[in-house]
Amino acid sequence: MTAGYCGEKGNDMGSFSKKLERFWEVFYEYDGYQRVLTGLRNTVYIAVLGLVIGIIIGTLIAIVEVFPKYKRLPRILNRFCRFYVGLFRGTPIVVQLLVAYYVVLPLIGVNLPALQVCVIVFGLNSGAYVSEIMRSGIMSVDSGQLEAARAVGLSYRVSMMKVVIPQAVKNILPTLGNEFIVLIKETSVVSFVGAADLYVAFNYIGTNSYEFMVPYLVMALIYLVMVMAIAFLVRMMERSLRKSDRRN
Repeated sequence: MTAGYCGEKGNDMGSFSKKLERFWEVFYEYDGYQRVLTGLRNTVYIAVLGLVIGIIIGTLIAIVEVFPKYKRLPRILNRFCRFYVGLFRGTPIVVQLLVAYYVVLPLIGVNLPALQVCVIVFGLNSGAYVSEIMRSGIMSVDSGQLEAARAVGLSYRVSMMKVVIPQAVKNILPTLGNEFIVLIKETSVVSFVGAADLYVAFNYIGTNSYEFMVPYLVMALIYLVMVMAIAFLVRMMERSLRKSDRRN
């Protein structure tokens, strides 16, 4: 019985070695690594630009949401922002990608590369989440800061941009790091609209090597390493912010 178990274990190890050899053959000799590099570059590109767009949109929405509602225009803008946030937080991002690429763009007669569509959709999606993050950051700033800025003659807009938002950003930087991690992981769905990401690259390797165990395992490890690296940078940033607070 022991001998049989050892034999099965040896066969499993031999089988895995063969899978590893086939993976390496396609990865190196058939330019699979170039596809992986392209997929990795696109993954980071979509996540970074998506977060930048999300921060811009989210900041504008947060300002509208905390703006006094004495006049009609702020109330209309606030309703629109609520609809926007509800729309993008209430639907899966893969559905947003499919609707944007296969429905909205053809209806308006616009033809964009899949990669650009992904950046736009990820930015719009991130903006809905960043708006809540930014709003919480603004609300965490002592209201006396805004009142003091207004007391010395600054307008509401200048007070927000010069006094409140810089302090809010400092409070929410770690949370924005977590949002970036979410975007990195969500890029795994961009292949639904034909964009070349890590999944497309490793699926190519798996198809040409006739096995998917090793390619998908390596793909998972790459995502894990990226997320762990970003999480490490976020922790370093949190420590730096805590040290600066102590000095102040």
